[in-house]
Amino acid sequence: MTTNGNAEVPEPHQWKDRLGSLLGGKLSREIDAFEGQIEQKREGKLSDEVFAEMRLRRGVYGQRYDNGQRHDGLSSRELDFPNAELTKGPGTLWDAPGMVRIKNPFGAMTADQMDVLADVGEEYADSILHVTTRQDIQLHFVHLEETPDLMRRLGAAGITTHEACGNVVRNVTACHLSGVCTTQTFDVTPYATAVSDFLLGHPDAQEFGRKVKPAFSGCADRPCGLVKMHDIGGIARVREVDGVQRRGFEFYVGGGLGAVPHQAALFDEFVPEEELLPLCQSISRVFAKLGEKDVRSRARLKFLVAKLGIEEFRRLVLEDREGLAHDPRWTAFLDDVHKGNDGPLWQIEGGNSFEASPEMEAWLGANVSSQRQTGYKVVMVYLPLGDITSDQTRGLADVARRFTGDTVRMTVEQNMALRWVRESDLPEVYQALVELDLADARAESITDITACPGTDTCKLGISSSRGLARTLMDHLDESNQELDEVIRGLRIKISGCFNSCGQHHMADIGFWGVSRKRNGYNVPHFQIVLGGQWSENAGSYGLAIVAVPGRNIPAATDRIIQHYVDQREGDEGFQDFIARVGKPAFRTLLQDLVEVPTYEEDRSFYSNWGDPREFTLGDMGIGECAGQVVSPVEFGLQASEREVFEAQDRLDQGDSSGAADIAYRAMLIAARTLAREKQSGLGEDPEEVVDAFKTHLFDTGLFHDPYAGAKFGTYLFRVHGEGKNGFEATPERARQRIEEAQLFIEAAHSYHVRTAEVLPV
Repeated sequence: MTTNGNAEVPEPHQWKDRLGSLLGGKLSREIDAFEGQIEQKREGKLSDEVFAEMRLRRGVYGQRYDNGQRHDGLSSRELDFPNAELTKGPGTLWDAPGMVRIKNPFGAMTADQMDVLADVGEEYADSILHVTTRQDIQLHFVHLEETPDLMRRLGAAGITTHEACGNVVRNVTACHLSGVCTTQTFDVTPYATAVSDFLLGHPDAQEFGRKVKPAFSGCADRPCGLVKMHDIGGIARVREVDGVQRRGFEFYVGGGLGAVPHQAALFDEFVPEEELLPLCQSISRVFAKLGEKDVRSRARLKFLVAKLGIEEFRRLVLEDREGLAHDPRWTAFLDDVHKGNDGPLWQIEGGNSFEASPEMEAWLGANVSSQRQTGYKVVMVYLPLGDITSDQTRGLADVARRFTGDTVRMTVEQNMALRWVRESDLPEVYQALVELDLADARAESITDITACPGTDTCKLGISSSRGLARTLMDHLDESNQELDEVIRGLRIKISGCFNSCGQHHMADIGFWGVSRKRNGYNVPHFQIVLGGQWSENAGSYGLAIVAVPGRNIPAATDRIIQHYVDQREGDEGFQDFIARVGKPAFRTLLQDLVEVPTYEEDRSFYSNWGDPREFTLGDMGIGECAGQVVSPVEFGLQASEREVFEAQDRLDQGDSSGAADIAYRAMLIAARTLAREKQSGLGEDPEEVVDAFKTHLFDTGLFHDPYAGAKFGTYLFRVHGEGKNGFEATPERARQRIEEAQLFIEAAHSYHVRTAEVLPV
């Protein structure tokens, strides 16, 4: 440990070789086994289901191809990166490319590892590395038969894809500022490392019904770790025990986003550091034993915690912990936990004065922040939509070698952070990033938009999240040259479907893709989500207020922002403003933007942003030009949406019971609307409505969503049963019921889109 003034400066690279023994032994054998499994699948000796779980555990996904293609033959990724080569063969199981996810615990990479990642991205994929919201890297358009060689190349550099996907413990994320943050309690990096290594391939973490995602944060108020949206999470705490300062964690379980997000529950206010690994092991054991296995939609840890209640879940975990045989690995990592995990390449020398151009001044203000160690800075490298080319990756690795301790960390906002940059080196770092086209001054701002892959490569994408994100970034640049500082700090996040891969629930302004039948056509829409809280480790989740056609989202965003600028009181924050003004005011503000012009008036409304093709299913006719014809189903579904919004308003007013009842009523309206097409004369008795819906739509499979299957239909049955058996309408459970009602109604819209007759020309 060296010192710089009064600040401690750790020695570099305490963590970088930690995977060597694992990758050299057990994981190397896993790669050999996977290569054999590929051959078995080719020979027809493995079923699709069994092989799918095998490849997912090794980070290999299928992906979508057709919806990423344009009339001009270019995919959206090619439009961003015109030199990328996307295809290597015909669309068969073996030649159609897929996606490989690479685990990077707490988002860290050395410069040498970045070179390897750049090489494999170029040789096996499309020369683009995609940084995810959980600090992984994804390579797209990778051929299945080449994945074992790719994995070996990565393994030689101390990187693995093992358990990057599948029903196992996923990547362990942590603050990208850990160790250098000005507000941290302590550096959580070694703890994230320990949990990652301990649970990787652990026999007690192999029998889950669904995935488990852990996260760690060094402080409570910042969002870098997003602990409260994770299955397992710890916030650094220090407590005095018998006169001695002890490290530990404020520990949370059962968080998660997805279609119905759950806020993590507090497991313990203080878990001592030596209990971290055995506690994670016991949580894994209880989840593996009691978690849902058959119904995937209820198989996450959050549902088990909700079902048992946090008190009973805690009791079971602690009981299991008492019976665990001692494992020396639980505490072995604590021997050098205080040594630090990376450090500077250069010590501080001389002054820091320099002149900066206006462009550099903007970059300094947006992308550079101070470390807790005097004289050093963190430089945030903005990556548009999380993408960086192989050439840029090599160049950034060289920058790290020249100016930092050669470590780069990825962030949960899909950027990269250079730590330990001397203030005096900032001009040279800036110029190097300019030459790499990586010096945009928009990091962690309103124009640094998070978006999931959406219709570009994801099989579940409904609306084009990346296309909308690009459009909004350009739009905000053009219309807000001098953004108010409070506006610059807002977050926009976009998901292409109901799953919250783009983290729309936590955004100041969130969007998620849906489809609506309008004028005889399917029209891409986005639900607008307000009320989410990005700070305080994802402190609260927002709710959708209205679905707006994709083409009107830029205008809707402008109105929301301007309303805030015009009406806020003093230095009122955005979340406080939303709470004071109320969501009904925003719904009224945006109501006219819900309207869709006829196909003849404006054809652009009938395609996704960035995709000129019509957003249709099959050959659709043109609606009557004399005026819009609205079916009884559309009227009924609109009525159910109004009820859901009324439920939100009741929840905001503190009436949880009323909100839950109205959300249930909204589901009944949607179910009755669809069932009446099959059973004429159907009344309004809830028992009759649910029975008719089950008989005509659910049991027949007609209602099942193409992406979610039967899941959304079961929401109605469970809520209906809760009405008979009693329901404790806490604010959290009422909010979840509203989310489920929204998803049930979206599934009803999806059914209508699939089955509605086309209007005659």
